[in-house]
Amino acid sequence: MLLHLPNTHKALDVQEAMTATMSRLPRTLRRTLTWDQGQEMANHIQIAAATDLDIYFCDPHSPWQRGTNENTNGLLRQYFPKFTDLSGYHPDYLEFVAAELNNRPRKRLGWRSPAEALDQLLSQPDSNPPGVALTS
Repeated sequence: MLLHLPNTHKALDVQEAMTATMSRLPRTLRRTLTWDQGQEMANHIQIAAATDLDIYFCDPHSPWQRGTNENTNGLLRQYFPKFTDLSGYHPDYLEFVAAELNNRPRKRLGWRSPAEALDQLLSQPDSNPPGVALTS
C-alpha cells in the first residue's frame, strides 16, 4: 500500500494518511509497523491508538532492521527515481504501481506474488496466522 501525500510530509499529513490506509486492512494484518527515525512519524502515538498498531522505530543508520521496506524502496525506484516529488502523482497511479508490485512474483514467497500470498493467508481458517510484514 502506498500513501498519497499531496501536500506535505509533515506529521499530521502522515498521521491522517496512515490512519485512513491502515484502517482498511483486516485486523489480523494490523499488528506492527517498523519505521525509521524521521520526523514525519512524530504523531506515532496517535497513529497507534487509531489503528491498533504497535509501532517500532529502527536504530539510526540501521536499514537492515527494515529489510522488507528497503527492498520495496528499491523496487519503487523502477517507477520513481530517487528524490522524485511524489506529490504530483495521482493517487490512481500510486495504486497502479502498488498493484504492479503486489502481483510481481518473489523468490522469497516461492515465486508467488505478494497478492497470492496474502490471498492464501486470508483464506486459511487458522486463527493464528504467521506474521506478515507491512512496509511504509
